[in-house]
Amino acid sequence: MLELMGMELDKKNGAAGGGGGDEASGLTALLPLAGAAEQPYVSELLSFTLDRLHKEPELLRVDAERIRRQMQEVAVGNYRSFIAASDALSFIREQLAGFDKHLESLTTEIPKLTTGCTDFVESAQQILEERKLNKTLLANHSTLLDLLEIPQLMDTCVRSGNYDEALDLEAFVCKLSKMHCEIPVIQALAAEVKQTAHSLLSQLLQKLRTNIQLPECLRIVAHLRRIGAFSESEMRLQFLRCREAWLSGILDDLDQRNVYEYLKGMIYCHRMHLFDIVNQYRAIFSNDKSGNEENYDGGLLFSWSMHQIRNHISILEIMLPKITDGGSLSNILDQCTYCAMGLGLVGLDFRGLLPPLFEDAVINLFSKNMDTAVENFRLNLYECLKQIQDKRDKVLMVLESHRWVPLPSVGFTINGAVEDGLNDVAPPSVLMEHPPLAVFVNGVSAAMNELRPCAPLSVKHALAQELVKGLQAVSNSLIRYNAVRVLRGNESSLFLSLCHVFIEVAYPYCANCFGRCYANGAALIIERKSMFDGVTQLLTVSPARVLKPSSDGTETADITANGGAAVEEKAAGVEGEENDTRQHSRDFGRALKDWITRATEKSHVSNSDEEE
Repeated sequence: MLELMGMELDKKNGAAGGGGGDEASGLTALLPLAGAAEQPYVSELLSFTLDRLHKEPELLRVDAERIRRQMQEVAVGNYRSFIAASDALSFIREQLAGFDKHLESLTTEIPKLTTGCTDFVESAQQILEERKLNKTLLANHSTLLDLLEIPQLMDTCVRSGNYDEALDLEAFVCKLSKMHCEIPVIQALAAEVKQTAHSLLSQLLQKLRTNIQLPECLRIVAHLRRIGAFSESEMRLQFLRCREAWLSGILDDLDQRNVYEYLKGMIYCHRMHLFDIVNQYRAIFSNDKSGNEENYDGGLLFSWSMHQIRNHISILEIMLPKITDGGSLSNILDQCTYCAMGLGLVGLDFRGLLPPLFEDAVINLFSKNMDTAVENFRLNLYECLKQIQDKRDKVLMVLESHRWVPLPSVGFTINGAVEDGLNDVAPPSVLMEHPPLAVFVNGVSAAMNELRPCAPLSVKHALAQELVKGLQAVSNSLIRYNAVRVLRGNESSLFLSLCHVFIEVAYPYCANCFGRCYANGAALIIERKSMFDGVTQLLTVSPARVLKPSSDGTETADITANGGAAVEEKAAGVEGEENDTRQHSRDFGRALKDWITRATEKSHVSNSDEEE
């Protein structure tokens, strides 16, 4: 324990310093803890008890271990600094070695430096000469800058629309290039100005493809003449090409899905803009009376105008068959006539080319409507009679699906005679007892309504032929149906009644409707009645089926003379007819009578709504 105390005192004496003299050194050698620095610790030891002194070595060992660990922690925590210091030391050593090498190379390069200085003195003389040139250039800097900025200035003038100033700059540069053709800068300047002039030409031509008026056209053509890119004949051709491109662009923007609106827009476009283009051309190019052959266009305007009229007519020829409304066709005709009259002021009146187009369109429209009416008749003929055979109540659904179309004043009584006192062409109500005929007459009425707004007199006979053709198709369908179908008693009576109504009611009604569209038009239809002799012969062969006496002395009502009342057939006179069939016929007759009353009321209400 005393040895440990001596070691501790020796440590503390060593930390305090080595200045104590020989006496202190001798004392330290005898007593390791006798130094001045260890005196507090020695005094503290003397105050400890024996047990405490026994524990002191262990405490000192613990403190030593703790200090050692702290040193390790410090070393670990600051290892980066130690490594950085080591790296820095290595780097410094390397750099010092490099300094030695550079110093050696510097001593070898010093002779070359002297040679370079000599060369610099020589080149400085040349630099002085160039400096004199630069001083001269600086004295004329503003003038040269103005010259070099001419292409940019010209481009700015073109973009801003100052075409006169741009052309002045171009003329100045052209003159300058002719005077100093040996200077490369002037030639490069002329090349840039030429490119800008091409841009100016393109912009002027593009402006001709826009919606501009005569004053602007005059200015643009004057600028083109100053550029000199085209001869006079080429100038005229370019003008018409650009204006045609603009006109075609307007037509391309129109919606062709709506034929009526497309034709209206096209006619308006030609009426307004074609007239303006012709006037602009004449005002710009037709004032030269010098007789110079160069200024003669050789009929260019006439050829171009005829080309536009042919395009207009070709579009009408393609689009008119697509119109399915007579009112729209009439409006297009009025607008085309007005357009032709307006263009006639500049010698482009094409009204003489319109009649064949619209005549074909009217015939085509009327023919389509008649074909639709005949086709609907055929479909309803087979469907209706089949439903009568299977289940008669379904006939009411077919009848109620049709709507009557009124025409101008021609009146009919129930049996088909004309009533002059009526103001409307109302289909005879007896037709409602026969749905196929009702559908056909309704289709004919619709065709007449489409014909009425636009009915050219020149196609009167052709339309009459189409109407007779439709009536003949109905007649042939009736004859064919009678030939291929085996009709029993009740069905045969209904079929013969339908044929009788066709000859006595539907045929005269259609003829009189045509007569309302054309003067003496009814006579053209009536005189063809011989074409329906097949149906007449069919009625002549079986007259008893049209008006057949019953077993109780009553007669079956004739469909053409019952004033629109129900057809109450009594099949007691037919051999082999059962009681349920007679009861079914009477029920059907009562149901048909109720339906006719309702349909007549609906027709009056519908007609009054349309008049309003």
